[in-house]
Amino acid sequence: MKSHFTRNAETRCLAHPKIKMSFPGKQWYLLLLAITAFSFGVSAQIKVTGTVKDDAGIALQGVSVSVKGTAIGAGTNEQGQYTIVCPDPQGTLVFTYIGFTREEVLLNGRSVVNVGLLPDNKALNEVVVTGYSAQKKKDITGSVAVVEMKALKSIPAGSAMQALQGQASGVNVVSTGVPGAASKINIRGVSTFGSTNPLVLVDGVQTDLNNVSADDIESMQVLKDAGAAAIYGVRGANGVIIITTKKGKTGAPVLTYDSYFGLQFPFSGDPLNQLNSTDFARLTKQAFPGTKLFANGLSDFVYGGPGGTGTGMTGDPAVDPAKYNLDPANSANNYLIQQVNKTGTDWYHAMFKRAPVTSHNVTVSGGTDKSNYLFSLGYLNQQGSVIETYLKRYSARINTSYKLKENIRIGENAYVFYKQSPGFSNQGEFSPMANLYKMMPIVPVYDIRGNYGGTFAGPELGSDANPVATQYRKKNNRANEWDIVGNVYAEVDFLKNFTARTSFGGTISNLYSQNFNFVAYNDKQGYNSPNSYSEGASYNSSSMWTNTLTYKNTFKKHQVNVLAGSEAIRNYGRGVGGGAQKFFSTEFDYLILNNGTANVTNYSNAYINTLFSLFGRLDYTFDDKYLLGVTVRRDGSSRFGSEKRYGVFPSVSLGWRLSQEGFMKHLDWINDLKIRASYGILGSENSVSPENAYSLYGGSYNNAYYDINGSSNSVQQGFFQTRIGNPRTSWEQDIITNVGFDATVLNNKLDFSVEYYKKTIKGLLFSQDLPATVGGATPPTVNVGDIQNTGFDISVGFRQPITKDLQFTVRANITTYQNTVMDIPGTGYFDAGSQQQLGNMVRNQEGHPVSAFYGYEVMHLFRDDDEVNKAPTQTGAAPGRFRYSDVNGDGKIDAADRTFLGNPNPDFTYGVNLGINYKGFDLSAIFYGSQGNEVVNALKVNTHFFGTYVGGKSKDLLDAWTPENTGATIPKVESANNFSTSGVLNSFFVEDGSYLRLRSLSLGYTLNPAVLQRIRMERLRIYCQATNLFTITKYSGLDPELGGSSASFGIDYGNYPNNQKTVLVGINLSF
Repeated sequence: MKSHFTRNAETRCLAHPKIKMSFPGKQWYLLLLAITAFSFGVSAQIKVTGTVKDDAGIALQGVSVSVKGTAIGAGTNEQGQYTIVCPDPQGTLVFTYIGFTREEVLLNGRSVVNVGLLPDNKALNEVVVTGYSAQKKKDITGSVAVVEMKALKSIPAGSAMQALQGQASGVNVVSTGVPGAASKINIRGVSTFGSTNPLVLVDGVQTDLNNVSADDIESMQVLKDAGAAAIYGVRGANGVIIITTKKGKTGAPVLTYDSYFGLQFPFSGDPLNQLNSTDFARLTKQAFPGTKLFANGLSDFVYGGPGGTGTGMTGDPAVDPAKYNLDPANSANNYLIQQVNKTGTDWYHAMFKRAPVTSHNVTVSGGTDKSNYLFSLGYLNQQGSVIETYLKRYSARINTSYKLKENIRIGENAYVFYKQSPGFSNQGEFSPMANLYKMMPIVPVYDIRGNYGGTFAGPELGSDANPVATQYRKKNNRANEWDIVGNVYAEVDFLKNFTARTSFGGTISNLYSQNFNFVAYNDKQGYNSPNSYSEGASYNSSSMWTNTLTYKNTFKKHQVNVLAGSEAIRNYGRGVGGGAQKFFSTEFDYLILNNGTANVTNYSNAYINTLFSLFGRLDYTFDDKYLLGVTVRRDGSSRFGSEKRYGVFPSVSLGWRLSQEGFMKHLDWINDLKIRASYGILGSENSVSPENAYSLYGGSYNNAYYDINGSSNSVQQGFFQTRIGNPRTSWEQDIITNVGFDATVLNNKLDFSVEYYKKTIKGLLFSQDLPATVGGATPPTVNVGDIQNTGFDISVGFRQPITKDLQFTVRANITTYQNTVMDIPGTGYFDAGSQQQLGNMVRNQEGHPVSAFYGYEVMHLFRDDDEVNKAPTQTGAAPGRFRYSDVNGDGKIDAADRTFLGNPNPDFTYGVNLGINYKGFDLSAIFYGSQGNEVVNALKVNTHFFGTYVGGKSKDLLDAWTPENTGATIPKVESANNFSTSGVLNSFFVEDGSYLRLRSLSLGYTLNPAVLQRIRMERLRIYCQATNLFTITKYSGLDPELGGSSASFGIDYGNYPNNQKTVLVGINLSF
């Protein structure tokens, strides 16, 4: 631009008749020198033209053509032609096009350069880490999902597990909003009544994915079927997640810094949908006509203590502040005075706040041809939107490797972290989240003295604790954890085709916790154990020694890979702790157990279990077309009795790359097509206690014996059975069949995978409750039944350049599954999911899904007395109450009419990742959805029925049944609590839990590398991001994403929501 402008200006100046130019003396020489230099500069430029075609000779439109090391670029037209001006005849042109290999061409003074691009088979030749080895993606015959790391890292989460949601077909992750809380993950549905969490291996060491930062991850694969996971035997029944962390690369040291800062915003408006004080008072009086609390409307004050509740207006002697904390009837009791909040207390926003989140990660890496290294430091401070919840984590990682000789390599991977969180009681009937819904709007957060307000003896004000007070008073509670995770390894190549590897590693974890509950004078029910302190510490370690021998050889059309190995695992841990009540001092830092004067307790525990395994795998490929994989593993576990200790778990998988056959060669739009199938058996020891095979006994004063002779009047220590052993408990067997195909077409622009799976689990491991006549001993884990999961996994990826500067990518996955309990010995079912008012809400029964909701089907509300008289006999039936369906048609409504009301297992889950790149800008959006799952809104038992609980109520009651509104769906406002109102689970509480969520929307800009080179910087990207911008759902609660145990999930007792918006800004840079 500058040279062109100078030349034109000079021409205009010399040609103009009125402009005279004179250059004295030496300036003539300077002018001639400048013209000469300019001429050389102009003549140095070269105009290059050419055509770009694919390997079939077809012109490619939209190919990006650039001059290496500059910002100069161009693109090809419909005929594949391009024109570009290169400032240096000896420069290099770079040709890039999605689906094809990158080409760099040295000009050597040429003005015409025609290029042929070859299809990019990088994805097919990508090396994927599987079981104790790695395979090219095109050679894999098992079901392996490769997680796209760019999308994973775009989710600002406290752990890689939370970010995994929606990123791989067949993988479902359920998280809460509690910072630091463990997520629940299952692969291809719930397949057990015990733990569903998969085996997670980081650099070969088993660890917790909740503690792994996405910043440290280089690659992540999910093994979903027996063909892929059988090599892990008993540990792989729930699937396997294999993570490889980043390593240093050959070259100069590279410093990277990644950081973001953001704010999480609580919901706006009235998310709890609660009545204001006026409507609440009116409906309370309607439900309890004799109430004194609202006899004359809203009073100015409420007062009282353990002796009763009263109301008063301003100036009344009863509400004299001088009487605060005194009860005239009993000076030992509190006398609390609270000003009535006539506009209504917004309990949600008193409990929730804006919460900052900060993350920093610094990495230094580099290496030579003999060694490499990576060192990283991380810091995460995630404040929760609920007051006094947070997660702080400090971490460090060091990975190194050394090549001692050409055939000898050693290395280590080490990860150390410290984290701190106060803990949070979530999904409990009496948790702070549940109490939010129960608190009356007239009750203020603070009383007249600025202390926390709340409830007291009179039932008219309810009896639950002020949730804000409960949370704030736990601010000093803490759980500190120190962990070390890592391994050391050595590899030796010998005899040309053999490699021996040994690795020793594991984890060491130390946990220390302190908890104190203040005296809660406003907690009538006393669920928070006031003035109690507990302290505990535990040590846990896991060591793993793995040895493998690998043979690899390729001869003629044969490719053989044989792996054999052994593995020894030992898990050990101890814990100690104690508790006490009634402390004279409540200064947290000076609390010691010795000062407790009541309910002094202590405990200790220990465990040890071992696993020894032998395994082998054969992978065979013929002519790059026909694939065979055979795996067998023999595990021996100390968790089982001597006769049931060992198990053998085999698998076989087959693959056929049709695209390599001669009859497919003419279909040039197909780049790769492979069909595959696998069958195998895996085992599981999940949820089995190390001492499960043995009956244990202990002594306690609480289990005292009676002196039959009557000679002793003192309490004697008793000896009793603490655990019932079962040496016949055996492995849970997972029999898995998988059939699918993978395809890449349209010059590698479109790839997709479709799989059908069938997973039958026999001998489910579960600990069922025993009758009280057995005693208080812990029941054993036994093999109780069978479950079957079937479904499809589908994943699709598409990438397309729209212009030379504009590219578009989309990746989507969907998983369907049908879950069925096939067999439960004895009665054929067992119940779970208890709630204080509704009882058991879940039934696990043959022929139905796991954790299916079970109760009475509501037809509608009784309209009048005439309908009540004509309907089947129903206890408590009355107009405005539920009319249940007579399922068995016997003319009466009883327990025999209960039926299945809903299924918490979704019909399908799906994820969609969209990406657009324009020059230096990048825009991405990540969606996740769950469809067809129902949930139980157990909170309704308190928010919709005065008879169940005297407390906060839902605005839904404004449209409740009345004699004038007989078509209503909300039962009438009354004080009754019986079978026909809120005494049993019915379909009124079951809601559609389907949802679609925009998990992340991110906009970033990466500076041009040519500009960054001037300041010796390799990369600089800045971005802004928003998460959870919207959730589309019909569910009336805060968040339809609900966890729970495997035997009872999908129930909302009061859940910390995981769908609150977060907005953040971040930076990625490297030197």
